Amino acid sequence: MIFGTSIPNGQWFDSLPSCEAQVPCGEGRHPVRWEAGSFLLPEHPDVEGELVLAALGGEKSGCVEVAEAWQRHGADLSVLAIGPRHPADEIVVGWDDVAAARPGPVRLPGSLGPPGPAVAPGPGGLAQHGLMRRAGARPASMAALGARRRQMQAELELVERRRNDMLSLLALGYGFQVRLAGQVAVAHEEAADERVRPALVAAISGRLAPVAEEWLGIDPGQVVVSLHTGPGWGSVELTGRGEERRLRVSLPAGWLARVWACGMALTGRHLVVAVQRAGWPDARVLALRAPGAEPVELDVHGAAGTGDAPHWEVRGA
Repeated sequence: MIFGTSIPNGQWFDSLPSCEAQVPCGEGRHPVRWEAGSFLLPEHPDVEGELVLAALGGEKSGCVEVAEAWQRHGADLSVLAIGPRHPADEIVVGWDDVAAARPGPVRLPGSLGPPGPAVAPGPGGLAQHGLMRRAGARPASMAALGARRRQMQAELELVERRRNDMLSLLALGYGFQVRLAGQVAVAHEEAADERVRPALVAAISGRLAPVAEEWLGIDPGQVVVSLHTGPGWGSVELTGRGEERRLRVSLPAGWLARVWACGMALTGRHLVVAVQRAGWPDARVLALRAPGAEPVELDVHGAAGTGDAPHWEVRGA
């Protein structure tokens, strides 16, 4: 079964190879795979049928739960804040951590759970929590209280599901984490307005700073990022000296997907600022040898790296 994504303005993921992880499912583990922008479940050919059975009271498989989490957060900007900044930025979350975070249904204090032994009114009983109607209480007030309690319960369950989703997505490993970040970045590149701009700038800054440090030896705190909109790839310039030195970079949100998520940010001692022809394992990029220089076209070749992070080299270098 394929959990696909509609990607505007081209295939940002064409420069990425597939990656795979093992997910607890039933009594064992099943592979899940990311390939060409889609989340695949090779062991579950009839996901729709499984979902129908789950709606009728059956148990939803672990693979399907993870795939649904992937879909729910495909445009979630918090993914960019939580996810890794570079391959060495390892986020260690295992499936045991995911299981430990799911002790059971979330319930408000005093909420009605499954049938159990009767609880007598009095200290610690139902009356203390306001579940027994006081003499003379207005039906309208009781209805409002019940509605508020249901709302709070739904909010708690939403928080719980979000936490479990994030842990599951992190447990898939670095390869899936950066591919999801790329998907989120592309989902917002055409709507980089004031609501999403701060999150996108922070995401680019956090990922560009370690690249700039390796590229120029500049302190990450001296990297200043802004969001480029409109035609062209943006700009990169170095200003000031000593403590006043700043690397000022303006890049579009799509840089996170087409360049960073594909592992191309620093290739052959060049800062890659755009992809002219995406592809795996061969692509053509636009890159800078130094700040303020004119960008040059480079033909690059990719090879599988550690942790599903591609390694790129300039062809013929």
